[in-house]
Amino acid sequence: MTQDRISYASSFATRLPPAKAREEATKKYNFGTGHNDPEAIPVDDFIAAATNVLRRDGKKLAVYSLGGSALGYQPLREVVADKLKRHRGVDTSIDNVLITSGSLQGMDLVNSLLLDHGDVVIIEQFSYVSAFSKLKWLGVDALAAPLDEGGIDMDGLAAQLEQLKSQGRKAKYIYTIPTIQNPTGSILSLERRHRLIELSRQYDVPIFEDECYADLIWAGNAPPALYALAPDRVIHIGSFSKTLAPALRLGYVVAPWEALGQMIAFKSDGGTGALDQMLAAEFLREHFDSHVEKLTKLLKGKLDLLVEAIDREFGTVANVQVPLGGLYAWVRFPDSIDARRLAQEAAKVGVAINPGPDWATVPEEGTHSIRLCFGLVTEQQINEGIALLAQVSHDTFGVPVRSGNRANTGNA
Repeated sequence: MTQDRISYASSFATRLPPAKAREEATKKYNFGTGHNDPEAIPVDDFIAAATNVLRRDGKKLAVYSLGGSALGYQPLREVVADKLKRHRGVDTSIDNVLITSGSLQGMDLVNSLLLDHGDVVIIEQFSYVSAFSKLKWLGVDALAAPLDEGGIDMDGLAAQLEQLKSQGRKAKYIYTIPTIQNPTGSILSLERRHRLIELSRQYDVPIFEDECYADLIWAGNAPPALYALAPDRVIHIGSFSKTLAPALRLGYVVAPWEALGQMIAFKSDGGTGALDQMLAAEFLREHFDSHVEKLTKLLKGKLDLLVEAIDREFGTVANVQVPLGGLYAWVRFPDSIDARRLAQEAAKVGVAINPGPDWATVPEEGTHSIRLCFGLVTEQQINEGIALLAQVSHDTFGVPVRSGNRANTGNA
């Protein structure tokens, strides 16, 4: 007699994150995922780089970590250290650079290093959705640092730190995306960076700095990275997912050996994908600056088109916080528009957006906001998709009354 199929769910561990739903078909107008523009992927240069590095170092693939350091492929760590010095003011040894499988692995490593169940951290009022989900899964309390258009409100942060102190508690870290904040696109000023570091010292709380978008700036130079200003107070992570290719799962952590040595002890993947590291190092060593220049010009053009489309289709109903770089625009609506319902209705007609509550430390504070990603969509899709989104908003909430210089009638 054949035994019934086992029910794995009855054997699942406790405290698992929510299960993922089955993949749905990609929406035609995908403003919901941080993909990049396929035309920005330098395929021919990748082919040349892969050919060169495999001919030179291909036999090293026979050995874990290519026979080198567990920190990662040395030429790639050299690229990271060089770009951080030239663009972010960070002067660090390659021995303080750990290559990770994307910045998400870097986030997991930092959390494993610093957090226990029941701890408390401070995270920006609106921030990266995966940062929230990871903290929730770990059983860590997240307090929201208030944001304005310039980033963290330092007076509000100071009040939070003082309140924790009065309760006999201390935050385990302050998580911030200071340079092209996700989702708002702001850049924290040099004055605020110094104040943040002062507060870190005053309350003895480390800073967890995420600079995944810092290479994609079109509004002039940003202030130095927080790690450059206070390497004794900051753990820094970054990524090549947005500047090079999301499917190349490459990120990095910059920290003292005291931290990196412990991270390596529980980085149990046998090493970040070696071929990805070899390809990236070979390409970026020669082409980093020129590639980023082309990419940012392309993305800035898409952003300008997106802002024009939102203004045309939504008018004063939508308030766009125009980003200073990156891949996302943060849009606020009046109280009559519920972002989650708007996302649900838009998905039915092929438009994917990110509802604000998913990007808010306190979900209710994002009820009337959305995040729009403009990396993947074409110029035609931007115009068509925003017009369709405005029509969905009108049909669902009655606003905007007019879009595209005509009255909304319910006919898209």
